[in-house]
Amino acid sequence: MTITNPMVSVIIPAYNAAEFLPAAIASVKQQTFADWELLIINDGSTDDTVAIIGEYQTVDERIHLINQLNQGVSTARNLGVEKSRGQILAFLDADDQWLPHKLYQHLKHFQSHLRLGVSFSQVEILNQAGEASGQVSSSRLTNLKPEYFLFENPTTTTSNWVVRREVFQQVGGFCHDMSYSEDLEWLLRVSCTGNWEIAGIDQVLTRYRTSSGGLSANLYRMEAGWNQLVEKAKVYAPELVERHFNLAQALHLRYLARRAFRLRISADVGMDFMTRALRSDWRLLVYEPRRSCLTLVAVLGMWLIEKVWFTQRVRVEKS
Repeated sequence: MTITNPMVSVIIPAYNAAEFLPAAIASVKQQTFADWELLIINDGSTDDTVAIIGEYQTVDERIHLINQLNQGVSTARNLGVEKSRGQILAFLDADDQWLPHKLYQHLKHFQSHLRLGVSFSQVEILNQAGEASGQVSSSRLTNLKPEYFLFENPTTTTSNWVVRREVFQQVGGFCHDMSYSEDLEWLLRVSCTGNWEIAGIDQVLTRYRTSSGGLSANLYRMEAGWNQLVEKAKVYAPELVERHFNLAQALHLRYLARRAFRLRISADVGMDFMTRALRSDWRLLVYEPRRSCLTLVAVLGMWLIEKVWFTQRVRVEKS
């Protein structure tokens, strides 16, 4: 039976998501809280995404397909919000998953915190195959200040968000011209209003799939996206950006260096990010000494190994 006014609207942007979308949909259908609608925004897919959604629609009237020309994830999410009916909005990317009690726990969180605008939780990290990596997010959950959203992403992924509709009505949607850091920019906007709290639940409720397609070009696009965030933030929080820019940039570049190392991208890329991070603000080594030093050692070690291997190879070829 169709729910006329669901409590929760779940929004999944989907672009060529046929491989992973069934698991994402299944994780919504398995929720212990059942008063939801699921809006899947097909962002101009050319694979079997639409056919897969149609199969689920035939057995569950709570699932809806909305088509748009390929315009990117921000526009897709904004369209989902526009078409949704729930008082609460929950976002899920097509390659991620929820644990069965996610929605129930977040609704309890809202009931006990009236000023809570965005609820999130800890995240379990999956590999590309959807297998547990043994890693769980360790970000700060409470007392989040605006500058923290310049420094890093405490929520890890948009798939982790459950949001009151009033927050979107007040601050607006995602920036349609951003494909990277659009989530951080939106959270920063919310935090800067001072009207809403952003806080997490101390348990794992979301499963986030990492991508193995992390080419160096993608990492540099992520850096460009963060720079876009900064330019937009200068409009509504100029003093915040001026006060924290150097350290925030250093932390973001360090994150990219760590990601380059984990994805086994050319060590030159990791060294580039880490070198520029230290140039931006050497206090990085004091602000988070363990993570910063480990990243520096890992990136430098890989760089030295690659250089030694290359030198030996050249010698062999010449001999």
